[in-house]
Amino acid sequence: MPDQSEVEAVLAARIETALYPNGPAAASILARTIRIFRGWPNQAALDTDLAAGRLNVSVFPDPAHQRNTTRYPAEYQIATPKAPGLAFTIKLTQATLAGTASPGQLVGLLVDNLAVVHRTQPHDTPELVAAILAADLAPYRLALVSGTTVTIPGAHQLIGRVVADQPARMETRRQRQLFRLTAWCPNPATRDACASAIDAALSAITFLNFADGTAGHLRFHSSMVFDQHQDAALYRRDLVYAVEYATTLTATLPAMLFGDATVAPKQGPTAQSLLG
Repeated sequence: MPDQSEVEAVLAARIETALYPNGPAAASILARTIRIFRGWPNQAALDTDLAAGRLNVSVFPDPAHQRNTTRYPAEYQIATPKAPGLAFTIKLTQATLAGTASPGQLVGLLVDNLAVVHRTQPHDTPELVAAILAADLAPYRLALVSGTTVTIPGAHQLIGRVVADQPARMETRRQRQLFRLTAWCPNPATRDACASAIDAALSAITFLNFADGTAGHLRFHSSMVFDQHQDAALYRRDLVYAVEYATTLTATLPAMLFGDATVAPKQGPTAQSLLG
């Protein structure tokens, strides 16, 4: 889930892209070294950089301007449905499996309202899953297995289904916070050029994308210039942006396989015994 630190890191990355469009190994747009970092600068290090003609750009959260903007119900949502790796082909009384038996899938056969279900495990194969399903059916009716095909002689209704566990996300809180992006420069020209490049790049961005798949809404708040007479070597401009982002929890939710059926208890051999 994104928190304040990730928002700072994403903003710093956006600033780096604006100032080093060809990557940090190439020259900056100002042909000067620009240090981009999270947090407030160390005064001694800043003085050294400014004296050497280097710029600093800091990303700092404003602790006085945070607001809880929670307004959505706390419910798990499936953002991107995950398709199963296995699939059945049904032909009369035969069910044939194909695909990849990766973990996190429910594989089931429904035979005349009697269901057998297997949850895939590491090292499962389609052949092994077919054998397990046939073994689970065996105490109740004749079930023959050959490779990945299960044959149930005399079946009036045969349905094969596979579903995958679904990654879900729940928004537990939403907040809006101000972030101060400060250009610390050795002269007015570099200050203006640096801050203008950052502001132009961020003004074109509506949402910041985070690692968990959520996005934070980015909005300009204010800008200010500090020309401090007591330090003629420091020229500073602050850009203040508001970011509204969510705090989330993630979970893996099972999917429904059969809605109205009798599930046969597990009575057949285990996967280990079938593997020998």
